[in-house]
Amino acid sequence: MKVVGISFKKAGKIYYFNPLDFDLHIGDMVIVDSNSCLEMGIVKTPIKEINKSDFDRELNEIIRKASKEDLVEEERNRKDALEAVEICQEKADNLGLNLHAIEAEFTFDRKKLLIYFSSNNRVDFRKLVKELASIYRNRIELRQIGVRDHAKLVSSVGICGQKCCCARFLSDFQPLSIKMAKEQDITLDPNKISGLCGRLMCCLSYENESYKIAKKSMPKVGEKIQTEDGIGVVVENNYVKEKCKIRVRIEEDDTEIEKSYCPKDIRRIVDK
Repeated sequence: MKVVGISFKKAGKIYYFNPLDFDLHIGDMVIVDSNSCLEMGIVKTPIKEINKSDFDRELNEIIRKASKEDLVEEERNRKDALEAVEICQEKADNLGLNLHAIEAEFTFDRKKLLIYFSSNNRVDFRKLVKELASIYRNRIELRQIGVRDHAKLVSSVGICGQKCCCARFLSDFQPLSIKMAKEQDITLDPNKISGLCGRLMCCLSYENESYKIAKKSMPKVGEKIQTEDGIGVVVENNYVKEKCKIRVRIEEDDTEIEKSYCPKDIRRIVDK
């Protein structure tokens, strides 16, 4: 069977649909049937053939390629969604609800309005839904999100000077641990290893596997090493450049030098 990958957000998850006979390419805007609502998405993967057994359900179909009129309608939905965030926040404040409305989105056919919000507590928003439904006359869905999803929606700038990875290209969050920072010899200062969301930075996982491999091929700090200049002790490892800084004692004049070596140019000394 043929499938095509569609995303509904810039760095959102990819969902698969039946492309039928449409000639689709990456970047094309399409209208699809999703959960009994029409939505506009963007093609993220080319059409490909896969085994039917890879899916346990029938795939929804592409309705059509988006026309100029469809794009104009989607832009109107976006503008109305921005207004919906303000209205939702105003209604929530009037009801005394402790929540922060972050983003809203209409489905393309405006059958549903989805509003994302954050809160430190569980929120009973039944009254809020009723008030919003009386305004928009459609299905209202409020969805509470965590701090990482909040940062993804806000799409702010990280300490690296670029937009947060989660907002730029990460379609899903990967498990992170403090062990990754230790593995890469990064200071454990929370201000240095935490993202804007207050959780560990996603980029800790990018080079973690490379550090693991490099550490296996390089000696530990304090280990005795045989070099071309004599026997020395490892004082520092640069895992990015794959260089070992070794303090070597020169026997001829009883002096010490510190020099960087490639792992292939040194030999570990095995104590007998």
